[in-house]
Amino acid sequence: MISSLVAWLFNLAARLPLRVLHRLGAVVGKLTYSLSNKYAERMRENLSYAWKGRPEADFNKVLNASIVEAGKGAIELLWVWCRPLAEVTASVKACYGWEHIEAARARGKGIIFLTPHLGCFDVSSLYVSEHMPLTVLYRQPKLIWLERVMRSGRERAQVQLARTDVSGVRQMYKALKRAEAIGLLPDQVPGNGEGEWADFFGRPAYTMTLIGRLLKSSGASVVMTSVERLTYGSGYILRFTPLEFVDDLPISRQINAALEKLVLINPAQYLWSYNRYKTPAGIKPATEQEAHPT
Repeated sequence: MISSLVAWLFNLAARLPLRVLHRLGAVVGKLTYSLSNKYAERMRENLSYAWKGRPEADFNKVLNASIVEAGKGAIELLWVWCRPLAEVTASVKACYGWEHIEAARARGKGIIFLTPHLGCFDVSSLYVSEHMPLTVLYRQPKLIWLERVMRSGRERAQVQLARTDVSGVRQMYKALKRAEAIGLLPDQVPGNGEGEWADFFGRPAYTMTLIGRLLKSSGASVVMTSVERLTYGSGYILRFTPLEFVDDLPISRQINAALEKLVLINPAQYLWSYNRYKTPAGIKPATEQEAHPT
């Protein structure tokens, strides 16, 4: 009953133009930052690690922009999940690096898309799935009534969702075995025993090891994906960057390093409020040696 009501309200709100929803999101972002001390403190702290050695004036500029962009990111999901698929994918005004995807498919292996909490990452999976099957790993929302709406919005075209459990991981392996594509959030904090400590902007972050295992078992291509939110609700820019790994460094560290470079291109649209540095239940806090393995 609740999920049906939420779906109706979401669809009603999604009729508003994207530019209007972004304006509303800007207000929501500012209110959230003002009313939640915990939220505000985490956003400032996480951004400060990335901004060490840079001008304080630039820090404040990026922080203020991030507050607004975070609100836009939350509200725009109403539009992305509830508008017709063709309308959502048509909002991608430019796509750079698609030739890397074509080259990866020509190899006859699978593709691992890594899409961090940057910009409107939900748009990328829908865009890709118009061209190929895509299995995306996702974490169930704490609000059970939200899952129906989320799944209906994300599981379109050739997208299949896989939960962050044993069955979901099996789905990922099987998709790669069929030489299909999969998608993960590389900066999502994994559970106990599913990650390792690796530096992210100079601070230990518990980072998933699943990507390395999938890569080793499949020989798939790895592609970093980012979606930039344009101003005035005018759409998005999609970018694909292939990743190559060296043997003498943990893959988790290399992925975090690549992610740092990507984030610093457009820092205002990274989700600094995400609890990237939390210690999962049952995991010992990181030591300096674990964060910087020799």
